[in-house]
Amino acid sequence: MLTRKQHELLMFIDRHLRDTGFSPSFEEMKEALKLRSKSGIHRLITALEERGFLKRRAHRARALEVLRLPDSVAPRSAEASARTAPASAPAPSFPTNVIRGNFAPNLSGVQKAAADAAAVHLPLYGRIAAGLPIEALRDQGSSVEVPAALLASGEHYALEVAGDSMTGVGILDGDTVIIRRGEVAENGDVVVALVDDSEVTLKKLRRNRNSIALEAANPAYETRIFGPDRVKVQGKLVGLLRRY
Repeated sequence: MLTRKQHELLMFIDRHLRDTGFSPSFEEMKEALKLRSKSGIHRLITALEERGFLKRRAHRARALEVLRLPDSVAPRSAEASARTAPASAPAPSFPTNVIRGNFAPNLSGVQKAAADAAAVHLPLYGRIAAGLPIEALRDQGSSVEVPAALLASGEHYALEVAGDSMTGVGILDGDTVIIRRGEVAENGDVVVALVDDSEVTLKKLRRNRNSIALEAANPAYETRIFGPDRVKVQGKLVGLLRRY
């Protein structure tokens, strides 16, 4: 048995997933339920998880999955329950400053294949430090339209750059970088790196036998050295957008 607010939140999340392909932000959920703080949303989500209605993927931004709906709700058809956004649907807006943990775990339904569209809407997960790593938040974000020619196969997402540590490779503060999701990168690649499961940064990757170096492209910043178990590659730079 769900409370009224639990039922209301579950149905809102389910509708948002079906309409957009990804779960709503905490701000969107707070406004939809007319709550004063996000702490109430956290409590409702925890209660829904405990009752087996929701699943929250650890270290993944905006990754809620509806496992089942209340018995009183009519079953959805396979087509209606597919987590794909209509080709003409505008990407939802959710501006943010920074991002937490693993990026873009599953963008199925958010972007169209490059071969099928002249432009693709990618989720913009927020500002990533091109200086010292920053703690990432995952409450809000928006989308950005990207020329399909910039994308290859695989899943992609966009990040706004904050800082000047990568100016040596032409990445400036305020640029938008296009990242192809993946855990594999070669030495010298510019990658999104997750440090200690909590900090994210955009840097050049250098792997040695017993360490991983995250190199800036600006002599004002020092190279940071970590043990191999402290750094996870979350994607590789494949494109850049700049507004003048």
